[in-house]
Amino acid sequence: MISTTGLRICVVGTSYVGLSMAVLLARKHDVVAYDIDSSRIEMLRAGRSPIADPDIEAHLASGELILELTDDRDKAYTGADFVVVATPTNYDERSNYFDTSSVEQVVGDVRRIEPRAVSVIKSTVPVGFTRGLRERLGTERVIFSPEFLREGRALHDNLHPSRIVVGDRGPQGELFGALLAGAAEDTDVPLLLTDPTEAEAIKLFANTYLAMRVAYFNELDTYAATHGLDTRQIIDGVGLDPRIGTHYNNPSFGYGGYCLPKDTKQLLANYADVPQALISAIVDANTTRKDFVARDILARRPKVVGIHRLIMKAGSDNYRSSSIQGVMKRLKAKGVEVLVHEPELPDTSFYGSPVVSLEELKARSDVIVANRVTPELEDVLERVYTRDLFGGD
Repeated sequence: MISTTGLRICVVGTSYVGLSMAVLLARKHDVVAYDIDSSRIEMLRAGRSPIADPDIEAHLASGELILELTDDRDKAYTGADFVVVATPTNYDERSNYFDTSSVEQVVGDVRRIEPRAVSVIKSTVPVGFTRGLRERLGTERVIFSPEFLREGRALHDNLHPSRIVVGDRGPQGELFGALLAGAAEDTDVPLLLTDPTEAEAIKLFANTYLAMRVAYFNELDTYAATHGLDTRQIIDGVGLDPRIGTHYNNPSFGYGGYCLPKDTKQLLANYADVPQALISAIVDANTTRKDFVARDILARRPKVVGIHRLIMKAGSDNYRSSSIQGVMKRLKAKGVEVLVHEPELPDTSFYGSPVVSLEELKARSDVIVANRVTPELEDVLERVYTRDLFGGD
């Protein structure tokens, strides 16, 4: 078994991916977490998590982690054996490409400050990015290792991973794979060492498959709703085929969040010179679903629509690119007054719509739109519009 004793790991970025990785490894190893946002560092020093994740919160509060926190870049990188890069790579609609500038900046700084360190990219990047970066920097000490995490369950998914993928088949890939496997609580985790470009493809194809499954059951629901059929009966019957299964089948307003919208579009861009029909259909299906949902709500002729929660799922604090925002914009474009109830919002308005209390939302709304129904809506169910059948994701 490969020894990982005595390794020093730096993690760059303290959002879902970075913070869960830092906490995972700091249970057994010397870890420094670096973020340019000093307010996040101060919050973490106080034992509080800047993201919603009960397992991370519990570990931070325990005081048992070997975790140093800093906003000093040089201090963070100096002496590190591995630098895990978990900075944002948002999708740029104009260039049809992930904005990888933060990743390139970090890896370049690591090469200058601690050239012996291996940079491990956890941020999602286009297929072929790592190989190109290696060539530009003239080093093999850059590898890609995708993450497969759920919002609100990021540390749990690192402790109990479905698989560990490392995009390097040499000694440095083996060592990092052993580091992750040794930090997990499960002992039988599949470890796959691949070339870097294949690892990048695994990440994008996995997320696009998940988006495809969401889109499939949403379009099944659209058909059933249009023809007055019982969606649940159809899904139950389809899911009993063991090749399909009864998981990840709950209709929604569309896929959203940090990963699926941008990852599907990036994979489609990577297909520029390759024949395809399915990948573009998955991307287009998300727009089609929001169009249907908005039309279905408008058919009820509401004057005021209340949006109950912008977040994507229970236990998360993320509402970035949530599908309900697309529905909301379509309603506003038709002149409908829209109210928003979202406790995670710090402001009193969201894109021109008032942010209100739950009580005001219930009192003023003709229709209350909820991607997922929660117990606090039980007293107004007759006014709730949802496609939620199973009460989960």
